[in-house]
Amino acid sequence: MSITTTIQSAVIAAIEKIYQHSFNEKDFQVNQTKPEFEGDYTVVLFSLLKPLQQSPNALGTALGTWLTEQYPAVFSGFNIIKGFLNFTISDAFWYGVLNENYQNKDYGRKPDNGTTIVVEYSSPNTNKPLHLGHLRNNFLGWSISEILKAEGYRVVKTCIANDRGIHICKSMVAWQKFANGATPQSAGLKGDHFVGDYYVLFGSTHKKETEALMAEGMSRELAEKEAPIMKAAQQMLVDWEAGKPEVIRLWKMMNAWVYEGFDVTYKRIGSDFDKTYYESDTYLLGKQLVEEGLQKGVFFRKEDNSVWVDLTADGLDEKIVQRKDGTAVYITQDIGLAVEKYKAYHYQQSIYVVGDEQNYHFQVLQLICRKLQLPSSEGIYHLSYGMVELPSGRMKTREGTVVDADDIMDEMTKVAAQKTEELGKVKDFTPEELHRLYDIIGLGALKFFILRVDPKKRMIFNPEESIDFHGFTASFVQFSHARAKAILRHQKPDPEFPTEQTEPLLPLEKELLILLEKYPAIIQQAAAEHNPSVIVIYCYELAKTFNSFVTEHRVLQAESENKKQLRLRLCRFSSLVIASGMGLTGIAVPERM
Repeated sequence: MSITTTIQSAVIAAIEKIYQHSFNEKDFQVNQTKPEFEGDYTVVLFSLLKPLQQSPNALGTALGTWLTEQYPAVFSGFNIIKGFLNFTISDAFWYGVLNENYQNKDYGRKPDNGTTIVVEYSSPNTNKPLHLGHLRNNFLGWSISEILKAEGYRVVKTCIANDRGIHICKSMVAWQKFANGATPQSAGLKGDHFVGDYYVLFGSTHKKETEALMAEGMSRELAEKEAPIMKAAQQMLVDWEAGKPEVIRLWKMMNAWVYEGFDVTYKRIGSDFDKTYYESDTYLLGKQLVEEGLQKGVFFRKEDNSVWVDLTADGLDEKIVQRKDGTAVYITQDIGLAVEKYKAYHYQQSIYVVGDEQNYHFQVLQLICRKLQLPSSEGIYHLSYGMVELPSGRMKTREGTVVDADDIMDEMTKVAAQKTEELGKVKDFTPEELHRLYDIIGLGALKFFILRVDPKKRMIFNPEESIDFHGFTASFVQFSHARAKAILRHQKPDPEFPTEQTEPLLPLEKELLILLEKYPAIIQQAAAEHNPSVIVIYCYELAKTFNSFVTEHRVLQAESENKKQLRLRLCRFSSLVIASGMGLTGIAVPERM
């Protein structure tokens, strides 16, 4: 039981005993005491005053006196300031937290609660490599999956590969037209980069052909449609949907190149999936649901034979769910896939990690599923996130200005090597150890910089700012973990030593313990908010407090054996929680730096 839960339960028991009045945890707040006041945790009394017909001082005095008498192992003192009852938590309580948990590798994690959550993330197009925007998507999806697992949920990580459509055909047509039979192997490129180059080449060729037609007097809109390379791509899509063998062979070959490249990138960033869906398999899903919706009156058919849903009563507009030629649109596919996922996993929640430009799409998806009375509808949750931009501005794939994920990771590793070598503390590392260390620091910096921002906010990524051994960065947290491990290599805490409360906790010892005790609640908050930045910010605060603690207090040469064992346990507990918290964000922490 956390300290806040302990305080809430004790206050509820005290009010019942003193005033014969029942309250629950939602009726009042318990917060950490503000630094300018004496105490550790504060009970906010205002919501209790009117029901109990008490003044702040009278209620605070009655509760404080009763609780310190009845729970001396928890409360050692109290004071009242204008409706705030500030409690000092006894050293005995904090010693108990430390001794019970400093070796517990599962600290903060809850047992399996039997509830399934599906998380869909990444969802790449197979016409180009993963880019910086995909990295934010993958980091968010993977991290929230691990946080939910730690909170006791059964998590299914899924991905849908957008492997069909006009954008795929553009790369295919460009390869046919310009490649002369080249392959990733012959070009010496990763498959996804190789195919992506032809997508960019399609864009530049289309632009030239459009401008040539406009010079002949054609409007831009018509010229873009009539450009020969665009017409070839449109025809290829028709041939693909018709199952033309040579087109299907080319499609399979080029997709295989891309998947091979994706696998390398996913392995490097640590992304994994329990189930991958393919749009080529799912794009016909939902057509049967359209027929059922027509029969139920949820959808209506227009004169041109297209099928629509009217959402004006819900504050939106009309939305097409089937084209006039009978083909499905994205929303139809997503309805069908939501049903497929529910059949497979009977989830309580289905989280879609998708950028905020799709907010409207997911509003529509959930509304349609509700109107169709699908059991999957209530669990749909859009984890909407802001775009990632560079200091130079927004990225555009067709113009070739997107920063590939592989390139940004290589750049991060290079920056990590440069900044680490400037410090001159890695002379005893082997070349293999250095390579691994730079990768850990570089990728850790990238993930931390991206995940430290609330998902809802847009962000600008600057590689140079993300690695700083003294700032709000992964490098600082990783260094703190390595510092704890360095102490523990000299001496480990003795589990047999009776660290009793013979000496009072010093301020930084207590501050560190208060932070460590909060870790389970931090996981709970991050899971409830679907927000990994809660974990990232906590890890930074913990690392900062730990560094202050070991700078201020000697550990191995402590003033007594009791203090030494206490501080060794604090080092062990801190290293364990830092590694656990960073692990929930996919960031490795080295044993030494």
